[in-house]
Amino acid sequence: MQPDKQAVKAYLMDLQDRICQELAEEDGGAGFVEDSWQREAGGGGRTRVLDNGVVIEKGGVNFSHVFGGELPASATAHRPELAGRSFEAMGVSLVIHPKNPYVPTSHANVRFFIAEKEGEDPVWWFGGGYDLTPYYGNREDCVFWHQTAKQACDPFGDDIYPRFKKWCDEYFYLKHRDEARGVGGLFFDDFNELGFEQSFAFMRAVGDSYTKAYRPIMAARKEVAFGERERDFQLYRRGRYVEFNLVFDRGTLFGLQTGGRTESILMSLPPMVRWEYNWNPEPGSPEAELTEAFLPHQDWVK
Repeated sequence: MQPDKQAVKAYLMDLQDRICQELAEEDGGAGFVEDSWQREAGGGGRTRVLDNGVVIEKGGVNFSHVFGGELPASATAHRPELAGRSFEAMGVSLVIHPKNPYVPTSHANVRFFIAEKEGEDPVWWFGGGYDLTPYYGNREDCVFWHQTAKQACDPFGDDIYPRFKKWCDEYFYLKHRDEARGVGGLFFDDFNELGFEQSFAFMRAVGDSYTKAYRPIMAARKEVAFGERERDFQLYRRGRYVEFNLVFDRGTLFGLQTGGRTESILMSLPPMVRWEYNWNPEPGSPEAELTEAFLPHQDWVK
């Protein structure tokens, strides 16, 4: 069956609408401001940002659909068969940076890629996932996040959640720090093994489960009292987020190499962050607990 690009695009635009609505409701203050843009080389998108809300310090939910006659080096290096093909890439990508250090940062994206050449079958796949980056660990939240991810995966095969949970752990890893970015979730790419209809259904299941996983955590933690110490630690840990996105993140690199819109690509960065030379948390403190008990890879769902 030939991929239905229009059906994918319609789903992604609707997903952006629904996620923005739910997150704005949970914030209870500011709404998302939309910035539509066009890409000179082909395509465009809708960037939506919520700035300085009641709960969300900075959040962005992007839809983009870009296309062109030739792929950048970042894509063809791993897939030489794509050289000489035109391409389309579309997706929804989001990052939410809450004000309260007890509310984790979250990231999600779902995307579709297709490369075509006259007289040949198209090469296509889905990708995406979501991951959670707490500043103060909460076991209940981590288990709930992973249970929700597993429930989204289960109808598509018993191996799906363990595979993509492991891939997430391996992908969101800061090699230069020898440290995970957060407590993981799901990550998948180059996914077409179920055929178009079922692969698309899986991507939808992941996209639709993001707010089911995140919104209850926001609701449960947004009123927790915090002070300057917790805020300072949150800003310090946000530095790890920036390091990963600028050094390792494939989506950031692909966007910049394809002449994407820089403001939208770097929307994922937090509004405030700090680095401190050779800082280490006090032994036995809640700050030390994050790296000792929560960031090491583990099975959250038994």
